Order: sequence, then structure tokens, then C-alpha cells
Amino acid sequence: MFTEISEKLESALKRIKGHGKISEKNVTDALKDVRLALLEADVNYKVVKQFTDDVKTKALGKEVLTSITPGQLFVKIVYEELRDLMGEGAKEVALAPNPPTVIMVAGLQGSGKTTACAKLARRFSQKGKKGMLIAADIYRPAAVDQLETLGKAVPVEVYYERDEDDAVGIVERGLKAAKSKALDYVIADTAGRLHVDEKMMEELTDIRERVHPHETILVADGMTGQDAVTIAKEFSSTLGIDGVILTKMDGDERGGAALSIRAVSGAPIRYIGVGEKLDALEVFHPERMASRILGMGDVLTLVERAQETIDIKEAAKLEKKILKESFSLEDFLGQIKQIKKMGPLEDIMGMMPGFSKLKGIDLDESAMIRVEAIIRSMTSDERLAPEIIDGSRRKRIAAGSGTRVQDVNRLIKDFQQVRKLFKHVKKGNLGGMLGSFLRG
Repeated sequence: MFTEISEKLESALKRIKGHGKISEKNVTDALKDVRLALLEADVNYKVVKQFTDDVKTKALGKEVLTSITPGQLFVKIVYEELRDLMGEGAKEVALAPNPPTVIMVAGLQGSGKTTACAKLARRFSQKGKKGMLIAADIYRPAAVDQLETLGKAVPVEVYYERDEDDAVGIVERGLKAAKSKALDYVIADTAGRLHVDEKMMEELTDIRERVHPHETILVADGMTGQDAVTIAKEFSSTLGIDGVILTKMDGDERGGAALSIRAVSGAPIRYIGVGEKLDALEVFHPERMASRILGMGDVLTLVERAQETIDIKEAAKLEKKILKESFSLEDFLGQIKQIKKMGPLEDIMGMMPGFSKLKGIDLDESAMIRVEAIIRSMTSDERLAPEIIDGSRRKRIAAGSGTRVQDVNRLIKDFQQVRKLFKHVKKGNLGGMLGSFLRG
């Protein structure tokens, strides 16, 4: 996310950080680059103007001009303005005190609306809440089948009525069924269209007036940039929305929608979709996103992902093996699996502070796939004791993994270096490192 805008903003801010003193001229020059970076990232032009005006006003204030480190303060101002632009802290959907909480989800076709419903249900189920998905899309072929399949994967109950053409009635009857079962929440997946039209809005308005949802959530495709912002504005003004889920953010290098949508529509971004899997839905934290955009990393989200995917008991076993110098290629393979669960490698490393400033680092996912293939082509004995792998074994492993003997040699050499490094790790340091990382 935000690769493009991060690089351009970093270049713009580097110029002003090189000055010992801030003046109106170098602030103006830097903001020209900032303005261009934002516009190229598809941020709404009115939002860009207001943003740069606000930054300039604060940057030319007495506090900054008299500061010993004016460049750093300028970056701080840009960070705070980016954060405020995207919202005031995380705005996750809260369950109502008197269940069931009714959530109506709307959006255009192709935005990932139905999958977002299931992802949201999964988040609730992880908190021990029981709920229901209501299939209220009566127009799209196979919409019911898709929601039913996703519901089984969560798992969560799915209410549907095949061959029924009254979406309002379906939601009403689904809500009645949820109340009879004392469920905690109901998520209604409403029908989408290829574009905003009067018929769709009338149907959504009828559902809202009949069932009185606690939350009306719009799902918008983040990769569509200003189109997503325009759609959010139309839904907000016509229907009234309480929040937005921006999908496909893992494929959006520009980030214009995330930076514009709240300012233009008035609706906060509640969640962002960062992949196709049901666990790929994250709470939107404006302050963390502003930090990532400016290349400062996002350690909190990284730790949260680790806590969700890493088995603490397995981590403790691994720590003991490292301390006893019995760490094997089998253990290494297990670590690769854990890392892959956390998401794309580039996304994970992008959360590390300062990583964007490091040059020449190869984050090719195929390298990890190649290493995994080589280890899987080894026997159990070879994984546990790589020193037994002689020339003939290396040829067999290379052939079995579709790699070269040089690749096998490199892996074994690198692994031996890692084991040597572990020998120098003291117990107290390693325990503290792993413990603090997993506890956050």
C-alpha cells in the first residue's frame, strides 16, 4: 500500500529536512512537491489544497521557525495533518448494548461487498459473538450461493430465501429469525449495481426505514481512487452511511481513496481489505497509516499480525531449540509457513521503520518459494542434519525442487551461518526479544 505516494513524499520532505532553518520559500518549494505527490496519488484536488494550506500555516508558525530542528518539526506537522485527514483514531463497528446489532452493507458490484460481509462476520466470531448473514441481493446470479459458501468458511449462519424478489421482506424475516435465536449481530448483504441508480437507493432506503440498522456500511474498491470517493459521497448524501470498508488496498500503490474519502464524504474508514482471504480485513488506524505513508513503519500492526498467526507455544519450543543449538531446516520451514500467514513479504517489511530508506534489498516472493521447495525435497534426516548432504544428495534435491545445485548450496551455506549466529545469542536477550514481540 501507498508505495508510490510514500516514495514521492519522502523525496519532497528530504529537501526541507536538509535546511537548518525553515523559511517561507523552502516551505513553499517543499509543498509544491507534496502537492504534486498527492495529486499523482489520485487524492481529491480540493483535499490537496486544504491539506497544503493547513501545513503551510502551521509550518510558518513561530514554534517551527524558532525550533532547533525545524525540518523534523515540519515532518511532524505533515504527519499530523495526514492523520487528521484520514480520521480521529480507529472507528471499528461496535455492537449495540441490546442485541442483535443490525448492520446493513451496501456497495457497487465488483467492490468485494459480499466477501467483506463474511470478513466482518469472522471478526465478530473471533470475539465469541454469534450472528447471521442475510442474503438480500435478489438480482445478482449466484449471490446467495456465494454468501452461503463464505458463511460455511467463517462459520456463520446464512439466512436466504431463493426465488424471492422482496429484499426488504427478506431482511425483516432474517432479523426476526436472528432475534428468536438470541444472536448478537445481523449483517445484511444488499444488492449492488454497476453504478449508483435511483432504484438501488430506493431499495436501500426502504430497508433502512423498515429495520433501522445500527450501522450502514459502504464497501468501496480502493483501487478505483476518485471513483470510490465519488461513490462514497453519493451514498453518504443520499442514503447516509456510518462508515466505509475500503477493499483491495493490498493492490493500491497510490492510496488516493484512503486520503480523500473521509474529507469528501464525511464518513470514516472503518476497515481496509488487504487480501482475498477471510482474515484479510484490518481495522483502519489513521495514525498508523500516516506513519506508513511517511516511511516510519507500522510496528503495532505488524505485532498484531504476529500475535494472530504465531503460536506462542511453538515459539517457546523454537526458542529452546535455538538455545540448545538444535535449530534445524525443519524448524526453518515452519518459520517460513508462519511468515507466509502474515501476508506478502513486501507488506510485512513495509511496516518496519526505515525500511523504505534501505536500497538494494530483494523482496522477491519467489525466493521464499524456492527455499521452501528445496527444503521440501529433502528427507527428514537431511532437514535435521544438513551436514550429511553430500554432492549426490544436492543434485537429487535440486532436481526434485526444480532448482539448481548452486541454489541448494547457497541455502545450506546461509543456514549454517544462521546457526552460527544463534550460538552467540544469550538466553536473556532472546527470551526478552521473543516475549516482547509476541506480547506486543
